[in-house]
Amino acid sequence: MSNFLAMHRLPQSFQETAEKFYLPLAARLPSLLPPDRPLLLGINGAQGTGKSTLAEFLDMVSRERFGWRNAIMSIDDFYLTHAQRAALADDIHPLLATRGVPGTHDTALLTDVLNELLDLAPGATAEVPRFDKANDDRDAHTSTVEGPLDMIILEGWCVGTRSQEETALRKPVNELESLGDPDGSWRTFVNNSLAKNYEPVFERLDALFFLKAPSFDAAFRWRLEQEQKLADASAADAASIMNPKQVGRFIRYYERLTRHNLQTLPSRSDVVLTLDEEHAVIASNWRRED
Repeated sequence: MSNFLAMHRLPQSFQETAEKFYLPLAARLPSLLPPDRPLLLGINGAQGTGKSTLAEFLDMVSRERFGWRNAIMSIDDFYLTHAQRAALADDIHPLLATRGVPGTHDTALLTDVLNELLDLAPGATAEVPRFDKANDDRDAHTSTVEGPLDMIILEGWCVGTRSQEETALRKPVNELESLGDPDGSWRTFVNNSLAKNYEPVFERLDALFFLKAPSFDAAFRWRLEQEQKLADASAADAASIMNPKQVGRFIRYYERLTRHNLQTLPSRSDVVLTLDEEHAVIASNWRRED
């Protein structure tokens, strides 16, 4: 545990969270394992909820306890390239130049990689793409995964998200929508993309774990903290790191579906981990019968 804390720069208090909430989750992973293929596990949570930390922890424990071989993917690594999003901005709507919402990911590539990983033979390898957020573009490097796999974790802020009813799109949720998308064409494109291209991927999940933030405002504050960590760790020019005002605008792209998730995912997820204002997990609700 001490090595895990150091590697992820986590406070000592995380050990209590891990022992009380995350270890019991890891212990029940074998009950989710399909008989003839790897477990496909989704993890959803707003910015700063700890999705990647939970994924890495479940990976570590399942390897140590069960001898599993796993692959972890973030949906963020499947963003369209900067040039591809610029083309979307020209052809469909200017707001699509900014990464984040459904419609700005390469779901065809995600599907291809998932299919390859699910069928990965012993000794065979597959390449998983990586996205460089500091430079806002697809990284030239990939991560190599060797088969066979026991578990594939797909984590991301919109993993498992369902599209909204058309009537819910009519009223803007923030200034970005009211000023930047007055006719609703951007949010309609996002919603249609979610229904057509993302939901078929999410329906393949064997289980969904939801890290439930206390509010969208808390997620905004945590996103600011994330950006500071990125600035501390990145070798990129400081100009590529967002200041608080830029973060405020950036997270407004996520607001609609983040609020939607907070309302809808607790009843649809197999596990709901409830967080307090300081990131701490305060409750775990396993909704699935083994």
